[in-house]
Amino acid sequence: MSTLAAPAPALAPHRAWLADLPVLLVAVVWGGSYLAAKGITTTHTVVAVLVLRFALVLPVLVLAGWRRLRALGPAQLRGAAALGLVLGGIFLLETYGVVHTSATNAGLIISLTMIFTPLAESAVRRRKPSAAFLGAAAVSVAGVVLLTQGAGFTAPGTGDLLILGAALARTVHVLLMARIKAVQDADPLSLTTVQLGAAVLVFALLAAVPGTGDGPWTAAADFGPAEWAGLAFLSVFCTLFAFFVQMWAVRRTSPSRVSLLLGTEPLWAAAAGIAIGGEHLGPAGLAGAALVLAGTAWGRRAAR
Repeated sequence: MSTLAAPAPALAPHRAWLADLPVLLVAVVWGGSYLAAKGITTTHTVVAVLVLRFALVLPVLVLAGWRRLRALGPAQLRGAAALGLVLGGIFLLETYGVVHTSATNAGLIISLTMIFTPLAESAVRRRKPSAAFLGAAAVSVAGVVLLTQGAGFTAPGTGDLLILGAALARTVHVLLMARIKAVQDADPLSLTTVQLGAAVLVFALLAAVPGTGDGPWTAAADFGPAEWAGLAFLSVFCTLFAFFVQMWAVRRTSPSRVSLLLGTEPLWAAAAGIAIGGEHLGPAGLAGAALVLAGTAWGRRAAR
């Protein structure tokens, strides 16, 4: 969500790794976020958990960037709010999706954003993608087909389709950030704060609608220590920590290096799901996971 400044000056190898480690840790916690969300969320508490997750961090972001937030113009506020509505849709799809599928599947399927975004950019600009990139896309899609199959070939589950929708929504979000001129020069902290504020407003309005599940306070009252720990992990590490590390890192290393490290998120999602969550991938699932990871890595190189 950040706008990248001029490339940072080259660092000595050991200093570069010192800058890389916090970014890699962001990829690790993002990979673990799917398992954490799955552990504290049910179908009836998705909206409530989203309200609690982002309402906890929003005051910190407002206080940290109050002066720059007040400097945003009306057009920037409207643009950021529009992006926030899309962001809210992304979190709803991801969270409902992870309730109905495995954390491993969720982390790997969402990585298709790295394939969808260059394809969408090519379509918007009417520019044909390279043969290498199309090959990478085909490998990734084949991997998802294998990944989402259980003992046999069946239709993908509801959760898998919701996560796929989240990946498409993430692509829309990226394209809008590039095309809404008002937000392109906005302060990244202020832009993120307004987007999260708009998303929280959407979640709060949904929570007030009958039939959308438990309210935030009802869900919070039923939380035990494990649920509060999971919520703190999602709020503090996957949101606040991740954002500030990205802002810090792009000033000390190259944007491409940050992007490469964050691209390891699916690996950590799979590792967390299998090692901690006890999830199991059969031979077809393991082959699919390998194809997704290989295809997205190949696609990132081909897109560059």
